[in-house]
Amino acid sequence: MTLMSALRADHVRIPAGSQALDGDLTIPEHARGLVIFAHGSGSSRHSPRNRAVAAHLQQAGFATLLIDLLTPDEERADAVATAYRFDIPRLSDRLTRIVEWAVRWPDLSGLPIGLFGASTGAAAALDAAARLPGT
Repeated sequence: MTLMSALRADHVRIPAGSQALDGDLTIPEHARGLVIFAHGSGSSRHSPRNRAVAAHLQQAGFATLLIDLLTPDEERADAVATAYRFDIPRLSDRLTRIVEWAVRWPDLSGLPIGLFGASTGAAAALDAAARLPGT
């Protein structure tokens, strides 16, 4: 069996307060860990660059979660006013909730978790990591 045939990909909706966030979860057989992508300003889980990085991580045996930290309504509003993409506390809070969800998700429990972020996503990842010591 090739590694590519051993991948399982799912669309997930993760509750984050009163909102639900859409993501793409890919888990290789015998995953070594989970990498959660915290997208930077103006990026999304559909970004070709993020998908390319995720594919390399999956080939190396890591599960990946590409998730949008903004809802579709917030994305639309942000495209006009950029009000949400720079709201690091909001992004960090949501990322913290996503990590808490991943720790409880049966297929991911027990896996080490890493956060991968760029731009405002990196700021949210650092803040969320500080909030979740030992996770």
